[in-house]
Amino acid sequence: MPKVAYSEESRENIRNTLVAVGLELMAKQGIQHTTVEQIYKRVGISRTFFYSFFPTKEDLVVETLYLQQPKIIAYVKKLMSDPALSWREAVRQFLYSCCYGEKNGIAILTLEEQQLIFKRLSEESYKVFREKQTRLFGEILKNFGVRADKGNINLFTNLSLMVMIVRRAIPGTLPLLVPEAVEETVDFQINAIVDALEKRREVKNVKEAGGREQKKSVGKVKTKEEEERESKSGK
Repeated sequence: MPKVAYSEESRENIRNTLVAVGLELMAKQGIQHTTVEQIYKRVGISRTFFYSFFPTKEDLVVETLYLQQPKIIAYVKKLMSDPALSWREAVRQFLYSCCYGEKNGIAILTLEEQQLIFKRLSEESYKVFREKQTRLFGEILKNFGVRADKGNINLFTNLSLMVMIVRRAIPGTLPLLVPEAVEETVDFQINAIVDALEKRREVKNVKEAGGREQKKSVGKVKTKEEEERESKSGK
């Protein structure tokens, strides 16, 4: 059977479709339960042709994570602009949706998947991954109204991923934890994260307000010469 020649544009379209289909399946059924075969059959290409785009499944997974980042930011903005939700409710709902990503169309890596992908990433690819990850969590914080400095981004990244990973890991990967208390554990951790973010949000606002008040006060302070002139003029 003669080989089909694809233009660069056609190959790019197929590649984008593979990533989009991969994200759709992984978000619904989890990354571990999504196979390369499911993806390439859904797109309508052969296994061999699939591997001409992505050497491994892990390479595709990384691309799906990049693809969903703008969708995550759009979701955050939607929640934060919802007049029916308070600030706490919006942040809680976002974190809860991520923890139960398979129910909300969000692909979340398990502990095992993180390890597999880390082994596959080159030093340069790992650097790119970190940069994109930092940008994503920083943008989320900005939309929460929290200062997106390095410390806040690093802390928020770790706390958020920890609760998501723990939720996915019980009981399979973490069999000694109590599966009956998973939901209560998730709720507790989410509330703790929201409390921490709210404190940082309040501190930021208080600092800015305090700074403005201080400037006003400084502006009202009179010099010694001004006081003497006013005293002589009878003011």
